[in-house]
Amino acid sequence: MTAFRIPTAPAETEFTEKRSRFIGHIWPVETEEEARARIEEMKKRYHDARHNCWCYAVRAGGAVRYSDDGEPQGTAGQPMLGVFQKEGVENFCCVVTRYFGGILLGAGGLVRAYTRSAKDALDAAGISEVHRWTEAAVTCPYHLFERVKLACEDAGIPGDAAYGAEVTLRVILPEEGEADFITRITELTAGCCVPKVCGAVLRAVPLQK
Repeated sequence: MTAFRIPTAPAETEFTEKRSRFIGHIWPVETEEEARARIEEMKKRYHDARHNCWCYAVRAGGAVRYSDDGEPQGTAGQPMLGVFQKEGVENFCCVVTRYFGGILLGAGGLVRAYTRSAKDALDAAGISEVHRWTEAAVTCPYHLFERVKLACEDAGIPGDAAYGAEVTLRVILPEEGEADFITRITELTAGCCVPKVCGAVLRAVPLQK
């Protein structure tokens, strides 16, 4: 599976340009229905605003949409979308609300303002990269628990632990890293614990700025 990028979290930003307020919102989404619902939510919240411009891109079905919502054609939705395309970000919805301040910005000024608002929102949200990972489980006796736990933390992303007669630890490993992990745990515990591969999972990991 090819890795892809998404917003890490929802975010909201705001700035004023020549008395016009630009309020940017961004969300991670997985369907067009979810994106449309976010857009309608903003239209209701900011019903008194002059413009609620938006864009979104969803991997499922390859949907890519944008709207200038009354601004001159090509000055809002498309420049906003370009911010995300430049960063390779998908599965997002972005809405920029404008409260008109009485001073015309011109086509160039609008493009810059909407681009800035979308970029500010994306910067605030952060970008994560989604990879396919392998989930594994290790069952060990309590006297080996700390040793195995540290090895799991070193190898990947620790998951839940189940406590019973023994402890079962779950760990998310980089794809194709399970063979090395199994060998390491088996050798570390002198064959007492042999990890089992449970399956593949998709997981988003924030990119370092």
